[in-house]
Amino acid sequence: MRSDVTKVGRERAPHRALLKATGLCDEEIRRPFIGVVNSFNDFIPGHIHLDKLGEAVKAGILSAGGVPFEFQTIGVCDGIAMGHKGMRYSLPSRELIEDSIEIMAEAHQLDGLVMIPSCDKIVPGHIMAAGRLNLPTIVVTGGPMMPGFACDKELDLINVFEGWQAGGETLDVLEEMACPGAGSCAGLFTANTMACLTEAMGLSLPGCATTHAVDARKMRQAKLSGMKIMELVERGITARQIVTAAAIDNAIRVDMAIGGSTNTVLHIMAIAAEFGLDLNLDRFDQLSRETPHLVNLRPGGPHHILDLDRAGGIPAIMSRLASLLSLDALTVTGKILRENLDAFRPVNPLTNAAVIATLEAPVHVQGGIAIMFGNLAPEGAVVKQTAVSASMLKHTGPAVVYDSEEESMAGIMEGGVKAGDVVIIRYEGPKGGPGMRETLAPTSAIAGAGLSESVALITDGRFSGGTRGPCIGHVSPEAAVGGPIALVKNGDMISIDIPARKIDLLVETGEMEMRRKSWTAPEPKITSGILARYRNSVTSASKGSVLR
Repeated sequence: MRSDVTKVGRERAPHRALLKATGLCDEEIRRPFIGVVNSFNDFIPGHIHLDKLGEAVKAGILSAGGVPFEFQTIGVCDGIAMGHKGMRYSLPSRELIEDSIEIMAEAHQLDGLVMIPSCDKIVPGHIMAAGRLNLPTIVVTGGPMMPGFACDKELDLINVFEGWQAGGETLDVLEEMACPGAGSCAGLFTANTMACLTEAMGLSLPGCATTHAVDARKMRQAKLSGMKIMELVERGITARQIVTAAAIDNAIRVDMAIGGSTNTVLHIMAIAAEFGLDLNLDRFDQLSRETPHLVNLRPGGPHHILDLDRAGGIPAIMSRLASLLSLDALTVTGKILRENLDAFRPVNPLTNAAVIATLEAPVHVQGGIAIMFGNLAPEGAVVKQTAVSASMLKHTGPAVVYDSEEESMAGIMEGGVKAGDVVIIRYEGPKGGPGMRETLAPTSAIAGAGLSESVALITDGRFSGGTRGPCIGHVSPEAAVGGPIALVKNGDMISIDIPARKIDLLVETGEMEMRRKSWTAPEPKITSGILARYRNSVTSASKGSVLR
């Protein structure tokens, strides 16, 4: 066992003495040591129940003959951090989480890991650590929140973000009823998308991603995962044997089929890098063109994750996609994907048929995400094309330029944006933010003002998984390094053609050269602390905003 280096031999008597101080006996010290990596905290609804899942995981490990050691990672609630400087810290937390897991697993020479993450940057941070460490690993994602119900309809957090401008009694009702308890926000936003992709790449037990936080099945999955890690340790099945190039492709295809968050492009690229795999933006677009959109989930559609779960969850999606997937991919069940899918039977066949479309009659013929290029984004940009109305798939309009999210919110609320405009929010990229903030507040304000069908938004920052409409993010190179988005002026005409994957600034080359010569980089907004270190190390969004 890997952990023997900490506990076997006369020279390890001091180490054993410390282990015995924790209450372990000799029999337990001889067993495999399993890290239980838990992101429980009191801030995030998606994490408030993870302490209970941790206890279930530990029970499973103990019953299968292992010794669990639980430790915590940090977690930022993107919803609470949204719209102010706190959001700058969200994406940087991803690598900090990864590093902290590496430190704990290597310092104590653990034999295997059960990871219990939930929500936006926490899930990818855990998985990136799994790739870096290459230990036997299984992931238990925390599960979605149930949808709220008020005003005679199902609700989620995005209803509140888009409804606050109206005020009055309705807002009070939304605030009280939209988020009814534990779990990650109820639509296919970034947290639930990442849980789905974790299962799709083989790191979670079948059904884990969509089993809701308050469902007793989640507790059983946690126990079974604790048991299963012992089998993975015994068989020597490590994370890199599961997350291969084929598994990444499977996850991207599932992402396209469910219409997932654009943030997954950043996270899957970062995960691939930690697993030693080459992945670029073009691969996302290639697989999107080949993979139809099969289920219309919030924010772009009417269904919540609860509907997908009742329809069979990710096993049902992968069964629909079987002809497009690499079915020989190994999973944490110890079996290959083909065997897992052969064992799957939907318990609600009518719901399965109603919620999940077929390859022959999809919701959209192409997948959820499109990668765009052009003179405004030479290194690429990202849009959730299935959340864009048909009337806005092609659009040309004048630029309304803002140099920060705060400026954009002030401008939108003061009536500075009108139908037909193309809003530019820049200096919000990985370096420029720093931290690449999600701009859900401006997109929600546009939607709340009734302009989501007539105004486009382009940024070198990110969007929330709850964003809908013609919102194009991750524009690279970003403004802070002199990318073309830094040279846009108010009134410049911008052409957007999502089907053609083109995004262009309609300004003469000579004029652009003059602007480039006169451009100077702005002074950094933050010059100390973790964000200053992050700014100096982070790479382009086109490379996953990883640190180098």
